[in-house]
Amino acid sequence: MQNILQKMASFVAQIGIESEDPDEVRLQKTLLVVIALMIIPAAALWGIIYLFFDEVLAASIPLSYAVISSLSIFIFSHTKRYRFYRFSQLFLLVLLPFLLMLALGGFVNSSGVILWSFLCPMGALVFSGSRSAVRWFLVYLGLVILSGFLQTFARPANNLSPFLITIFFVLNIGAVSSIAFILLYYFVSQKDTAFYALHTEQQKSENLLLNILPKEIAAILKNDSRTIADHFEGVTILFADIAGFTPMSAAMSPVAVVDMLNEVFSHFDTLAEKYNLEKIKTIGDCYMVAAGIPRARPDHAHAIACMALEMRSYVSSSGGQSLNFRIGVNSGPVVAGVIGRKKFIYDLWGDAVNTASRMESHGTPGKIQITESTYELIKDQFICEERGTATIKGKGEMRLWYLIGENTNTSM
Repeated sequence: MQNILQKMASFVAQIGIESEDPDEVRLQKTLLVVIALMIIPAAALWGIIYLFFDEVLAASIPLSYAVISSLSIFIFSHTKRYRFYRFSQLFLLVLLPFLLMLALGGFVNSSGVILWSFLCPMGALVFSGSRSAVRWFLVYLGLVILSGFLQTFARPANNLSPFLITIFFVLNIGAVSSIAFILLYYFVSQKDTAFYALHTEQQKSENLLLNILPKEIAAILKNDSRTIADHFEGVTILFADIAGFTPMSAAMSPVAVVDMLNEVFSHFDTLAEKYNLEKIKTIGDCYMVAAGIPRARPDHAHAIACMALEMRSYVSSSGGQSLNFRIGVNSGPVVAGVIGRKKFIYDLWGDAVNTASRMESHGTPGKIQITESTYELIKDQFICEERGTATIKGKGEMRLWYLIGENTNTSM
């Protein structure tokens, strides 16, 4: 029995379906066929009962619906003309209950059978959209009003007993309510599914935006189209670059190069999150991170120094592929903002940024080179070794230090 029901359900689900139909249209077609298959036996039963009580004209109307609706499903299964099938079903639903009501003698004598016509605008709302539903609702409302005018010309009685009229009231209200509930349930479930999908996509977009931009900047971009540019007085910038990367990468496969950089830079990202720093970007084998933007913080140099030490420790271990990084750090004022409208980036500008880059490019592999401005900010909490004076491109002679480790004898 269960297998038979499953085969029937599978057969119904394929009626009128085309291979290019999206999932929503497939579901609409199936639901409309199912609703029609629910109404057809009810209409046939109504017609047989009316016929039994010698209401031949009244009986011919629901029986006609059962025949015409069955024929339309058969035609739909072969032609796949969904719009025509949908229109024919809605037209039958709105017109035939009105005619049946007139045949039986008005609202009361017909047990409120015109309620079935309300399924037409309900179905249009689900299967055709709001504009079509409004038009069908106006047709339904017009027929109801017309029924009120024609009530005075209707038959005063029919061959149905008061008890049977009451039974039909229960059946009409119960059947129409059940089908209307199914349609409304489908409509609401589709709305919930759509809202959930929209929320999911919005969440993905927000997460993607937060992976590109600081959360404060992302919030501004979502709500404002103004140019984002701010000045920060106290910022520390770190650049890290793999020494000898070009010849090393030439001896590796492209996949191996990407895997290596992904492993190392992913660990750096973890450290940036640990110290609440802002990763700015990666360029090739160069990694850039900053502290003090877009949220000002007094310990910006201390936080960068802690991350730099952990970066050096990691890359010198097996987990870091035994690589040699040059790490350069500098502190000072910068301008920060967002550049571009597509593939935008949050970036930093200013002499402090250029100097930090020079600290890396003029640095020593395996060492963390810092400027005097950074040294003055961290000298009490960290052990630093003076390198001496060096000529830096674009800067001239500069006093430089190597960051050695944290000073455990003092507290911040």
